[in-house]
Amino acid sequence: MAKIRERNRELIIQAASEIFAAQGYAATKTIDIAEHAGLPKANVYYYFKSKKNLYRSVIESVIDPLLQAATPFYQDDDPATVLEQYIRAKIRVSQQHPHASKVFASEIMHGAPHLPDDIAEQMMEQTRVSSDKIQSWIDRELMDPVDPHHLLFTIWASTQTYADFDWQITRVTGKKKMSQRDYDIAAEQLIQLILKGCGVQALVTHALRKA
Repeated sequence: MAKIRERNRELIIQAASEIFAAQGYAATKTIDIAEHAGLPKANVYYYFKSKKNLYRSVIESVIDPLLQAATPFYQDDDPATVLEQYIRAKIRVSQQHPHASKVFASEIMHGAPHLPDDIAEQMMEQTRVSSDKIQSWIDRELMDPVDPHHLLFTIWASTQTYADFDWQITRVTGKKKMSQRDYDIAAEQLIQLILKGCGVQALVTHALRKA
């Protein structure tokens, strides 16, 4: 029974991610989510009680891995290692949670009206830790003097674009869907650009050289 409950819950979250991403919070009806998940409407209320709670679960489904992506900032002190691992993790989030990422992006673009305060504070704390670590590298001359916040903004934008603007990317590349190789090349190129742009030295095996 536990496995069935978990499966149904994940089905509903995935369906809600897709519907919220396509229609937005206000225009989305619970019945639409239930039908998309192939489950009775009552199941949605059984697991989540309300559309608001379900929306929070969708946001959390992408926020949790985004927060986890910053783990290297807490565990390592080598800028090359941390930035490389962070970029790879952020690319994986875009690859694995594309619809939830769009929901989150839309929420932020509308001024975060439905973002719970506790989630917003977790994100701010993670940003403070990451920025402070970057500044410490700069102070110790382990990297060039770049603005820590703007460096993070650049990484966020360049990694999340593969989820939030996938329509544009697939049109430009002429592909229906990005392959694993495409994501690998994207990660390697971003690592190369960020590390070189920040004056960080690292031995990185670039997928681009194998292309």
